[in-house]
Amino acid sequence: MENGPRTYTAAGDRRKVGHITPSSNTVLEPLTACIAAGVEDRVSHHFTRIKVEAITLDERHTGQFSAEKMLAAAELLADAHVDAIMWNGTSGGWNGADADRAICAAIEQRTGIPASTSTLAQFDAIRAWSMTRYALAVPYTDDVTARIVEQYAHEGFEAVGVANASVSTNREMAHVSPDTVRRLVRDADRPDAECVLVVCTGMAAAHLVPELEAELGKPIIDSVTVVVWKALRMLGITTELPEWGSLMAGSPTRTTERTLR
Repeated sequence: MENGPRTYTAAGDRRKVGHITPSSNTVLEPLTACIAAGVEDRVSHHFTRIKVEAITLDERHTGQFSAEKMLAAAELLADAHVDAIMWNGTSGGWNGADADRAICAAIEQRTGIPASTSTLAQFDAIRAWSMTRYALAVPYTDDVTARIVEQYAHEGFEAVGVANASVSTNREMAHVSPDTVRRLVRDADRPDAECVLVVCTGMAAAHLVPELEAELGKPIIDSVTVVVWKALRMLGITTELPEWGSLMAGSPTRTTERTLR
C-alpha cells in the first residue's frame, strides 16, 4: 500500500459544489467527502453553515430554515464561484417541498447558481425509478415523523412503514449508532415498500446502505448520499460509485426489476 499525500487537483480543473449545512451537524461533511472520493479529481465540495440546534415543529425551530438565512449562506458560497448550491438538510420534509422550492428559486435569483436540496433530490431519485410506496426510517420524534409522511404524501408518495428514534437535539443525531440505524431501516421496511428512505443528514447511514440493500433486496435512498447524487447530475457528471449503493450505481437493487427512466 502506498503512503504519503494524495495527488492534488488544481481548483481551476475541478467543478465545485457548495453545501449549506446545519451548524450542529457533524456527519454530512465527512460522509460527503467519503462518497465523493471517487470523483475528487473532478469535483470539490465546499461548506457553510446556518444555525440549527433542534428539530421540532415549534416555530422557533421551523423558522431556523428561513429564506433570509439560506440566502446569506448561499452568498458566501457564491464568493467561491461554486457551480451548484445544495441545502444539505431535510427541513423540506416537515416545512414542505414548496418551502424548499422557494429557497432554491431565491438562491438562483440572487446568485445565478442552480440550487437544490436533500428533500427535492430524494423526490427526484424516487421518481427516476417510478416508485410511489416507501418505508421511512428517521431519528426524529413522532410528530416530526408524522409531518414528513404528510408532506411526502402531498408529492404523491405513500409511506407503508415508519420507524423513528425520538431524537430532537440535532447534535445528538450524530450519536445514533450503526445498530440503531440498521434497526430503524429493518423496522420501517414492509413487503410492499418499493424503497426505504433514510431522511436526515445528521444521522450516519450512507455507509450502511450497501449492506442493508443486500439484506432487504430493495433500494435505500439516504439523505446525504442523494445530495451527492443530485449535485453530480447538476454538473453533468454521471460517474457510477457502486460501493455506495444502488443509487450511486445508477440502477436499483430490488427483487422486482423495473426499467430506469
